[in-house]
Order: sequence, then C-alpha cells, then structure tokens
Amino acid sequence: MGRRLNAELWDKMHYLFRDFNDRMVHLELHYDFEIDLETLKTVLICFFEKAPVLHSRFVDNKVSPYWEVMPYKIEDVITVKHTDNVEKDIDEFLTQYIPPESDLQMKVGVFYYEGKTALCMVENHMCMDGGDFKYFIRSFCKAYSDYAQRGISPIALREGTRSYESVYGNFSKTQEKMARNLYRNVCAKDTHSFPLTESRADDRSFIARRKISQETFLKLKSVGKAHGATVNDMLVTAYFYSLYELADYGENESVTISCAIDLRRHMKDDEGQGVTNHTAFMQCNIPRRGRNIFETLQYVVNSSNLFKKDKFMGLYGLPLLRFAYKILPHSASEEIIKIGYSNPLLAMSNIGILDHKALSLNGYEPVDGFMTGAVKYKPYVLLSATSMRNVITLSMCVRGNEEDKRIVERFFDIFEESIEKLIS
Repeated sequence: MGRRLNAELWDKMHYLFRDFNDRMVHLELHYDFEIDLETLKTVLICFFEKAPVLHSRFVDNKVSPYWEVMPYKIEDVITVKHTDNVEKDIDEFLTQYIPPESDLQMKVGVFYYEGKTALCMVENHMCMDGGDFKYFIRSFCKAYSDYAQRGISPIALREGTRSYESVYGNFSKTQEKMARNLYRNVCAKDTHSFPLTESRADDRSFIARRKISQETFLKLKSVGKAHGATVNDMLVTAYFYSLYELADYGENESVTISCAIDLRRHMKDDEGQGVTNHTAFMQCNIPRRGRNIFETLQYVVNSSNLFKKDKFMGLYGLPLLRFAYKILPHSASEEIIKIGYSNPLLAMSNIGILDHKALSLNGYEPVDGFMTGAVKYKPYVLLSATSMRNVITLSMCVRGNEEDKRIVERFFDIFEESIEKLIS
C-alpha cells in the first residue's frame, strides 16, 4: 500500500459535488514560440513531487476516505501533438474528465502549431481551486524560465497543510472562537435556473467562450468606479440583467446568483500552505430586475457590500460540515449534508487576473489565455471570468447538446448588450 494523504474537508465536499459537475478546472495559454518539452517535463516532475496529491488516487472506503500516492510516468501526464486544427484538439483535451480514483489528478497538453504552442492543463478541483491553480501555473512558469536560463532546480512550489482550518489563522483568539461556531447554513435556495434543454443521452461537455475587449473593460472599470461598483459587480449586474431576458423571468421576481469568494482573505500568510481549496460562495440577491440596468447595479452593489462588511464572510457553515464529517462515517455524512446543502443553480466565479508577465516562459509572454471552472450538469450553470492584458474572457462549461450551445451563445450576446448599456 502506498503513502496516504488526508482527505481534507474541501476534498470531500468537491467529491460530493460529483452529482452537479465534473470537478475539472481548465487552463489554456498560447505562446509565440515552441515550448521545450524536456524542460517542461523536468519542471512537472519536480512539481508533482512537491504536490503528491496530483499523483494520488482518491479512495472512498465509505468510512474515512483518503488519498493514496501512486507511482506514475510523466508521459502519462503530458499529451503532445503537432496539429493543423488547434481549436478542435484543445477543446477535446480541455473537456476530458479525470476520475478521482485515477492515479493522476492533472493532465497537461502541449499543442504545437505554426511555430507556436498552446499549453493546456486540466486538474481535479478536489486538489486545488482557481486561486491555487493560478499560483501553481505562475510558479510553474517561473521555474521553467529559471531552469531554462540559469539551470536553477525547479522546486519552488509551496508544500504543507491542505487543511481548511488555515482560514482561521489571521483571527484573534476571540474572533476565531466566534468563527468556529458559525453553524448557520447560508446555502442558496433560489429555484430560478438557466434555460437549458432537458438532459439527454447524447449530451457532451463543451466550453463556450466570449471575450470583452480591452477598451470595453477599461470603460467598465471607469463607470463602475463612478457608481461605487467593482468590475465584479458590473459583471454580475450584466449576468442578472441578461438572465431576466434570456429566461423570461418576471421583472418583479427576486433572483440570487452565488458568487465565489476566496477565503484566503482570512489567512495570515501562505507560509506552510500546500495547494488546496479555500473557496466558498456568497449569495448575491436582487429583489427585482430594476427599471433600468443601473438600478440593477445598485441592487448588486448593496447586496455585495452587505457581505463585505461581515468579517466572517464565507466562513458560515464550515463548522457544520466539519461536525458532520467528523462524527459520522463518510457515506452517512454525505447523506446528511445533502439534506441541508442546496447547490446553486446560478453561479459565477471571477477567477481574476492572469498576469501575462508572471506567466512568461523563457522570456515569451502568453499572447492569449484563460482559466475556467468545472463542466456543470444541467440545470446547474457556472459563469467564469478571467482577464489578461485587460481583456476579459467569459466562459461557461456545460454538458449539453447543440441547442444548449445556441442558448449559451445567445446568453453571451445579451450579456454583451448589457455591458454596452452599462458603459454607453
């Protein structure tokens, strides 16, 4: 039997999410040069050894699940292809599913085309969230450059605890005691959904993308500032406003979108932290559509500010989850948690900035790229957003059919129209 790693609280929760999504996190970066394959392999081997959960299989023994570290070959991690149809090959790679019981929890694709390279990664959300995945790829790119240019050993990846309890690290003893007693469940209860088709046997995973230009982004930022709104508030507003039209909600209906929040805001520092998950959700609710999009924006700002004023934002319910997983066998705790947990039908994750300078490889900065969350199973949806060089990439990963693709593309059309209303 191999070495064992603890299955942490968020590992178990994302395992429970198997009924709602495929748990994969996706990355795509494009470079105007051909990546050196041997350098890439060396860095990946070093990083996999620093983060052994990436070459471990999840063992659900129904009582106390754990990760079992497995031997692997780097050739099983990396797919290499010279391609004349890079978009097709990238889509096929990014929409793959990695089962938790696999020996590997990350796959890397290297696609050479026209003297360029598309670098793609897919990893199991049970291992790390978008925040640590961004850290992982930044560290990977720096290690690649340092090794290629100066022969520095590529081992600069954090290692340490993956426990959720790190989020209490920056509280006083009194505040920590209060935070550890926040048993109240704040799950979304809204029944509004995205108007996708009914599930069918021929549904397949796809990733829809839409870009918001640099010019539009800068205008969005400026208008938001004038209204006391963040860029995220502006995007959520366009999301709300578009949904009312796309799904034909009544104008006076109250709707909730669950927005991902990074719990690292509560942590003291990154020292001693391994790659893991520290993400929760806040419920952004508006009472009605609004007579115009700026009234909708004000509802969003009011809702998000209410959460931001709470020093314990995102920590509600964690003690309840810990209690359930601690006192019951895993199979029983899952059934209990499912009773009280309501998976959000409408969700958004603003993963944030992909720093093109920090993602340079041997002096070559990426010319394009994005990161996106899991493929959702109908009727659940997740809108993801990342930005690079002030260009926002919106993406939605869905297991659906051609009609669903048309519906998502129509949503993006209305979303762009909503953005224009905000900045015009």
